[in-house]
Amino acid sequence: MRITRLLTDEGPVTGEYVDGIVHADDGQYTVGRDGRLLPPCEPTALYCVGRNYAATNDQMDYDRPEVPDFFIKPPTALLAHERDIPYPPFTDELTYAGELAAVIDDRCHDLDPADVSDAVRGYTILNDVDALDQQGRTARKAFDGSAPLGPWIETDVEPTAIDMYTDINDERRQSANTSEMLFGPREVIAYLSERFTFRPGDVVAFGSPANPGTVEPGDGVEITYEGVGTLRNSVVEPQT
Repeated sequence: MRITRLLTDEGPVTGEYVDGIVHADDGQYTVGRDGRLLPPCEPTALYCVGRNYAATNDQMDYDRPEVPDFFIKPPTALLAHERDIPYPPFTDELTYAGELAAVIDDRCHDLDPADVSDAVRGYTILNDVDALDQQGRTARKAFDGSAPLGPWIETDVEPTAIDMYTDINDERRQSANTSEMLFGPREVIAYLSERFTFRPGDVVAFGSPANPGTVEPGDGVEITYEGVGTLRNSVVEPQT
């Protein structure tokens, strides 16, 4: 099942997405005619793991972490599917990174890896947008619009062996499989839950495969995880 959120004239609705139609409790809504897609959840935080693919570490000359290496993006970083990514005026080096992300279903803390699946609503896609020339992860990764997320939550998917690819202007830039992760999704969520109390809608992203790269205004970014979907956004000049 694909669960999504739609912004209508009467406010947000949540329902099952099927072929461009959102089936909500109060009726059916056509995406584009009756409203636009919102980020598929409302997290209190987005917990993002870095350095989780060996090929990325080799490319970027990073040391292999002994435990999951993480940082946090705030809810204000969220951006919906097909919404424009403003190119921040404070950077000259904006990058993309296509990541699988889990959405937490229930309030939970200190999970055993065997119990993680019961705590996860499903999986979606995150673009970990990064102002790479800024100092420190918060300045680089936590700004408004740095977390495109969507287009929906897929509830029926096994996260450990998913093919993915990222296309920039129809040019293939990333291609990998989630089996290449150093720390698997259940291991990551259990590890983070030792430190944080997750709330419904919180997001845990599992890192980017090799070849995260720069984008410029006018570029279109499509990130696909097979069996989950495709997250699509375009980069635009910032509004003045």
